[in-house]
Amino acid sequence: MNIWNKYLDWPPVWLFIFMTVAWVQAQIWNPMAYETGFTTWIGRGAIVFGIALMGVSFVMFQKHRTSMVPKRTPKSIITSGPYKYSRNPIYVADAIVLIGYILTLGSVVSFLLAPAFVWLIRARFINGEEAGIRTEFRQAYEDYCLQTRRWI
Repeated sequence: MNIWNKYLDWPPVWLFIFMTVAWVQAQIWNPMAYETGFTTWIGRGAIVFGIALMGVSFVMFQKHRTSMVPKRTPKSIITSGPYKYSRNPIYVADAIVLIGYILTLGSVVSFLLAPAFVWLIRARFINGEEAGIRTEFRQAYEDYCLQTRRWI
């Protein structure tokens, strides 16, 4: 296993990379900035909400004694708490944190990063994770997918 797969190919690393790119864009295209006190507070609120959603989601993994390691098949399907509304609340939380951070930067150009981040997370993590869960839990997972959206 190379160092990329072992240490760097984790969703929080990708979130940090996208946040760094957003910061660089905000520095370069500062004339396009729209930062106001209102957007800064909305952004901060989104970041706090995203972190809280991550925390609650992590607690659910602990409560159900299942793995939260990406690309590893969990021992059970979590269908309560935030998982009642989204099959991937931690990834939703990551996207919310990114959008919140972009709002605090005030960089219009950086909003293009949000759909790119969602696409990357889906392609790099979600598709494979869902395939493994589908193989492991079959009909139970299919039923869950019919009741719960992937994102929100």
